Amino acid sequence: MDNLTHTLAGIAISQAGLNRKTRFATLTLILTANAPDIDVIAGLKDGISYLKYHRGITHSLAGICVLAVLIWALVCWLGKRTSPKPHLPIRERWLLLAAFLGTASHLLLDFTNGYGVRPFLPFSGRWYAWDIMPIIDPLLLAIFFAGLAIPWLLRVVSEEVGAGKPRGRAGAVFCLCGMISLWAIRDFAHRRALSILDSHTYSGENPGKFSAFPHATNPFTWTGVVDTGDSIYIVSVNSLNANSEPETLATFQKPQMSPPLKAAMLTRGGKIFLDFARFPWAQVEQNDEDYTVNLTDLRFNRGSTQTLGFTLEVVLDKNLSSLSEAFSFTPPRESGKD
Repeated sequence: MDNLTHTLAGIAISQAGLNRKTRFATLTLILTANAPDIDVIAGLKDGISYLKYHRGITHSLAGICVLAVLIWALVCWLGKRTSPKPHLPIRERWLLLAAFLGTASHLLLDFTNGYGVRPFLPFSGRWYAWDIMPIIDPLLLAIFFAGLAIPWLLRVVSEEVGAGKPRGRAGAVFCLCGMISLWAIRDFAHRRALSILDSHTYSGENPGKFSAFPHATNPFTWTGVVDTGDSIYIVSVNSLNANSEPETLATFQKPQMSPPLKAAMLTRGGKIFLDFARFPWAQVEQNDEDYTVNLTDLRFNRGSTQTLGFTLEVVLDKNLSSLSEAFSFTPPRESGKD
């Protein structure tokens, strides 16, 4: 999920009661709710390194425990050097709980979307994803803003008129309950979408591997990606109608395995990309002096042949040695549909 969502989730957890147990609970939760994304610094080297390390060890169960303890120790150390509030001292056990809840909330939120996490690193690099939430969910953000901003506005107004300050716990509980309710709705709709995808054929072919990915604003509209072996279909699914026919948005024919494609798959970038991709699709272009191979993960496609996100471009010479490898979230050049 995006960092704004992680931050608001941390604030909601704090306002639900932890901020009454110890000083710096909110600060600790904001820091720990965002800390696993420190792995984005891998992107400073190149896109392939970003793809390899993002949502890696810092998004694992081991990683979030280490991050929680480090941030807890840092906040405790800084807290002892500030003037204490007599009514709310630092309680280290509660602060440690806040740190663990913050990093755990990050892992859980990232698990809910289609990108996924690898929670068992360094022992297993297997990806896990719930596939029910978009990376940025306007509905979830609206819930958080409603639960956190409205109590803040009421508190400002009450201070102006001299009334007592309304507590923020109810709004925080509303946020957390609303988030869980949204998960439940999206999970129900997701299961329906998967059932619809499995019950149809595509150009006479049965679905082999398939998944459904959410739309940002409509929990009941899903983009299905269906791999039949020979082709990959991008379809639109209405989960409200179990008898609906998936609408085909795009069809991508799989290319035959060729020496340039095999060579591209065996490069450093190719191995990293294929470890990540769930619906890889390839394009091979032969030029006068080299080959250009584009590998795309159609999991992130929404039926457009002009925006093939998550694309690895490998340029090979005539001897099939790698000349360059580059990963980008958008295609390095305009791609066509087969």
